Amino acid sequence: MTDVADDSQGLQGHPGHRGIDIGAIGSYTAVGDSFTEGVGDPGPDGAFVGWADRLAVLLADRREESSFGYANLAVRGRLLDQIVAEQVPRAIELAPDLVTFCAGGNDILRPGGDPDAIAERFEAAVAELTGAVGTVLVCTGFDTRGVPVLRHLRGKIATYTAHVRAIADRHGCPVLDLWSLRSVQDRRAWSDDRLHLSAEGHTRVALRAAQVLGLDVPADPDQLWPPQDPRLPSEVRRDNIHWAREYLVPWIGRRLRGESSGDHVEPKRPDLLPLR
Repeated sequence: MTDVADDSQGLQGHPGHRGIDIGAIGSYTAVGDSFTEGVGDPGPDGAFVGWADRLAVLLADRREESSFGYANLAVRGRLLDQIVAEQVPRAIELAPDLVTFCAGGNDILRPGGDPDAIAERFEAAVAELTGAVGTVLVCTGFDTRGVPVLRHLRGKIATYTAHVRAIADRHGCPVLDLWSLRSVQDRRAWSDDRLHLSAEGHTRVALRAAQVLGLDVPADPDQLWPPQDPRLPSEVRRDNIHWAREYLVPWIGRRLRGESSGDHVEPKRPDLLPLR
């Protein structure tokens, strides 16, 4: 991110969730799909980083070296029921102080995906988690008005987002409200596939999650992006053709064949290990 001026105004209005003792969070387990795995944010070793790994670093930096445990169970392409069956029991077994639970997005993308029914199953998992671990942070959906392949699903995503917020209220969970994070409306917050966040997008989400938990953050996640030169219509058209050929067609093909990008993928960090 670009440098942030010494002005706290942009950081106001996002206090930590009441009841969270941030000093007591010594372990964290991330549960979810490609968003939480970090797809779109490749690290130097080829593995994905992502917002959850970045949040873990922010949490670990507050503690003595090797005293913070982190596990990331998320796997790309996973549907809600798969996440509940595969990851939620493991998260409960690990018994961390913090779990982030972001799921249901892939279900919404499926034809006929019912946000009301998905939300009911999501709430059952939230109830199970909150009864067994420390703090459970849940995530809303993104506002997809600027995402070409997902724009038509905006109404369903908004409905699911409203459900998630209501579920969080009923179970006392802090909410990572991605719908209200204006900075990720910028194209630069998204990777080349236009379905997953870029490294910068993941960074901004990590900063907002840290704010929700009550951490002081080094930059404003909603900081304005630097101006861009206008693009010629021919450049936009060429990029759209390239995107459709490289990403949209294979994505549609996998869906038609009943395949998932996460087939044969294992969690990148299945154990609660010291982060540093």
